[in-house]
Amino acid sequence: MRHFEGFVQAIGSFGRDRSGNFAVLFGVVGSVLALGAGFAVNVSQLYNARSSLQGVVDAAVTSTARDLTTGVITEADANKSVQAFLDANSTAGILQADQIVLDKLTVDRTAMTVQADVHVDVGLYFPIFGLDSARRVTASTTALYSDKTVEVAMMLDVTGSMAGQKIKDLRTAAANAVDSFLGGQDPTKPRVRVAIVPYANSVNAGTLAASSVYVETKDSQRKQAPGNGDAQYAAGFTRPDNCATERKGTYQYSDAGPDVSMVNRDYLLSSFARQTNTAACPAAALKPLTADADALKNVIKNFVASGGTAGHIGVQWAWYMLSENWGSVMKASERPAKANPKKVAKIAILMTDGEFNLSYFDASTVGDVYNDAGKEPTRTAAKTLCAAMRDKGIEIFTIGFDLNEENAMATLQDCASPDTAKIKHFYQAADGAELNQAFQDIARNIETLTIAK
Repeated sequence: MRHFEGFVQAIGSFGRDRSGNFAVLFGVVGSVLALGAGFAVNVSQLYNARSSLQGVVDAAVTSTARDLTTGVITEADANKSVQAFLDANSTAGILQADQIVLDKLTVDRTAMTVQADVHVDVGLYFPIFGLDSARRVTASTTALYSDKTVEVAMMLDVTGSMAGQKIKDLRTAAANAVDSFLGGQDPTKPRVRVAIVPYANSVNAGTLAASSVYVETKDSQRKQAPGNGDAQYAAGFTRPDNCATERKGTYQYSDAGPDVSMVNRDYLLSSFARQTNTAACPAAALKPLTADADALKNVIKNFVASGGTAGHIGVQWAWYMLSENWGSVMKASERPAKANPKKVAKIAILMTDGEFNLSYFDASTVGDVYNDAGKEPTRTAAKTLCAAMRDKGIEIFTIGFDLNEENAMATLQDCASPDTAKIKHFYQAADGAELNQAFQDIARNIETLTIAK
């Protein structure tokens, strides 16, 4: 009996002394919890490191591809460019500049891609079970670039309705657009060139007029103009100015060169200008393709608002500025490149503040010139020209400035190239700030197009 009582007491004593058991159990559970927490911290640390590293390499490769595209750097400079970007940006977050390693940079001229493979060794906050105290995190990014050249023709409205603040807004927006297109490149080896075509009652062809504009001196000459090598041209004629209206006849809606058919200076133009007390053609002459920003801005600063809206004539001359068929009458530096979608992007920007409302080619009298009094609405001629330009691979962007007239908006929408998921081609600007923004958006979109196509 005494043995049994002793056994019971021993059991009771064991039951009463529980503190040591819980201490052991808590120690085990605490260790497991600590390991779990440490593992979670490590996972979060590695995730953040990978995310940060990917963001840095994405930015480095995208920036380098853009610089290759714009000509700021050459392919030989690409490695240095990526490394400099990694060094400059890797200090963000938990990454340190001296930890990121550029393992490989590949510039593929066939695929037109830049690919960077990088890594960083991340020191873990909680090394576990004697495992390495650092883990390697890798990232890779590929971006497209382009070695295309870019030719941009800007058709700009300097008609009477642009007087006052609007012409000032246009001068500002157009000059800023020139800077955006041409900035950051070597002007002696330009990748981007820009042409300007101001238009109103007609287009001032400037120095090109002598070899490309046929001046009609009497009503019987209001027909298809001869080529600039034709005897009719060689015989000479009086040239009152450098104004040009639309081409007539077989080549009206083509970009055939002036050796095939010159562009007419319609016989009715002078009479129409006198009757409406407007300038026969803009004071500012067109400027063929150039990388000289100052030369382009000198044209822009001389914009004067006067005359009606012969928009199709502006469209026509914008096309000529991009057509290789017109190179024979231009200086070597102004000549458009041969059409090749893989090598050159040709862009037209058509801007107006009103309805296209006057034409000469189908008018019988001065009274028929204005307000669609002719046989064919001016907007129809413009849309026909736009369609022909698009068929030749020219990308067309259009801008309506303070535009409310239904036919005018429809014309610009019809002329514009089709929108894509990322790029729109028809813009409406209510004021100067929006006009400037439209040009800037188009400048960015054009860079995207050169890479995507």
